[in-house]
Amino acid sequence: MSHPLLSETRTASPVIGIRGRLFAASMLGFVALFVVGLVGLFAADISYLDADAFSRVLRSEDFRSAIWLSIWTTVVTTAIGLLFAIPMGYALSRYRFPGHALVDSIIDLPIILPPLVLGLSLLVFFFQTFVGRWIHSNVIEFALQPQGIVLCQFLVSASFGIRAIKLTFDGIDPRFEHVAMTLGCTRGGAFFRVALPMARRGIVVGGILIWTRAVGIYAPLQIFVGDVPGETAVLPTAIFLETSTGDIEVALAAALLMLAMATVALVIVRVVGLAQR
Repeated sequence: MSHPLLSETRTASPVIGIRGRLFAASMLGFVALFVVGLVGLFAADISYLDADAFSRVLRSEDFRSAIWLSIWTTVVTTAIGLLFAIPMGYALSRYRFPGHALVDSIIDLPIILPPLVLGLSLLVFFFQTFVGRWIHSNVIEFALQPQGIVLCQFLVSASFGIRAIKLTFDGIDPRFEHVAMTLGCTRGGAFFRVALPMARRGIVVGGILIWTRAVGIYAPLQIFVGDVPGETAVLPTAIFLETSTGDIEVALAAALLMLAMATVALVIVRVVGLAQR
């Protein structure tokens, strides 16, 4: 039986007076203003279009090619991103080493840098340095190639997955792994049998964040791989090409398709996050 005072403390809640209600209303007012503004913006886009604009997008061979290229490159990017994000997130969470803060900051640079900078840096590396030219000539070509799309997407988006997965491992008590090691697991065994399964929802969130970031990038692709329809033009670059030719309706319809895809992905992130909590 619990102590009566303890029981009362658990069930008691503060009394919210008129000031508290006004404070809550003012805070929620900012939420409402921002959400209504965004919804109104997208509603204006939808009202501007008709069904013909969407059908033209779906009938266009260039757009179908761009959609397919966006799908498979972002799926590959997400897989490679998770391949790096899981061990890197774990290492940054569990180990401290000289220069840890510097390394942590460098990993976050793609989050704050304009993606254009990464595109320029790739261009310089592969055409103005000995190592880059050797890789381009003897190992694999990235510039002006679909694999270059994956490289750009990876460099821009991987940091989001690394950060999300690191935070997930931060929230897992290391003592669970220590107990597993006392029961005969190796360090690697404790990671694969204990930490990794406990982090599965965070890994899903990290993967979706990588994908949502990768699917929307444009500037580094424009610089490093170009925007040739049917070859290197993904959905964002195809939208830009339609805008530059003055076909705003088709460009806007394609943009709304991207918006729908991103919205679904973000809703999944929220649902998975709530389930984790």
